[in-house]
Amino acid sequence: MAMQRRIFVQTAAAAALASPSASAQSAVTKATVDAWMKELSNWGRWGKNDELGTVNLITPAKRKQAAALVRDGVSVSLAHDTEKVKAVDNPSPFKHAVTHTGANPIAEQFSLDEYSVSYHGYAHTHMDSLCHMFWQGKMYNGYPQTTVTKDGAQKLAVTAFRNGIFSRGILLDFPVLKGVKYLEPGTPIYPSDIEAWERKAGVQVSTGDIVFVRTGRWARRAEKGPWDASASSAGLHASCVKWLRQRDVAMVGSDAASDVMPSGVAGVNQPVHQLLLIAMGTPIFDNCDLEAVSQAAQARKRWEFLLTASPIPVTGGTGSPLNPIATF
Repeated sequence: MAMQRRIFVQTAAAAALASPSASAQSAVTKATVDAWMKELSNWGRWGKNDELGTVNLITPAKRKQAAALVRDGVSVSLAHDTEKVKAVDNPSPFKHAVTHTGANPIAEQFSLDEYSVSYHGYAHTHMDSLCHMFWQGKMYNGYPQTTVTKDGAQKLAVTAFRNGIFSRGILLDFPVLKGVKYLEPGTPIYPSDIEAWERKAGVQVSTGDIVFVRTGRWARRAEKGPWDASASSAGLHASCVKWLRQRDVAMVGSDAASDVMPSGVAGVNQPVHQLLLIAMGTPIFDNCDLEAVSQAAQARKRWEFLLTASPIPVTGGTGSPLNPIATF
């Protein structure tokens, strides 16, 4: 009887813990996301001509606070090495051509090469600018999608961030939270998970922070090989965006593309991308490699750091490949 009671109590507790996730998933519909496009909107918050969005929250005071986090002087890259081999998650491999080698130097002294990359997708570490996605003919702050032409984006291009990104970064490490090597594809992350991580890590997300969501995607890929991450990947459930808006984060990054896939919201493929980029004006870092920074954070028991990143100021660009750096 005592054993039966313990089993019942454990089962009831598990159900109680699961219920917020289940209710959150069932509650978010396309109508919910459509309503959040207005409720969570930052349109006009920094003026009708604003093109920075929530990066405005990275104030001089925030930068000084972030700089003060540097204690050890140890830097860790958050970029994945370029993927040059075609795979199910890398249909457009990074192209690298050495045009002048040691056997054929130019002017008898110099080696030269060329890079070419179609960086959006699930393979290459990059930043999405605010012109990357449309909804009902509009982009962030009401700019019409027609301002993106074959000549590039006339508004909300990546050049808005030419002065770089410099703020407090926070790693949300969900495999560590759950005691696993990685989350399985399709695993949703809910606001309750983020708050559980805050308690475990002893850190609280605040205004102007840049949060990085580790699912362990690259660890799983190294162990089991590539899979179609666009069809199935762990990530944030749409309900997390309201939480991120309440905390006023400046940017969001992940080791995939932020959204859990499938999204769990019928009729909306990537609600997290949609709400962040268009409603909130929050740029996104995609396909970061968070394995090394996870190890560095665990070694220090410290999950906050100075985050720096410098997108390439491509005129009219919808984003940029880049190498985010965490400095402890």
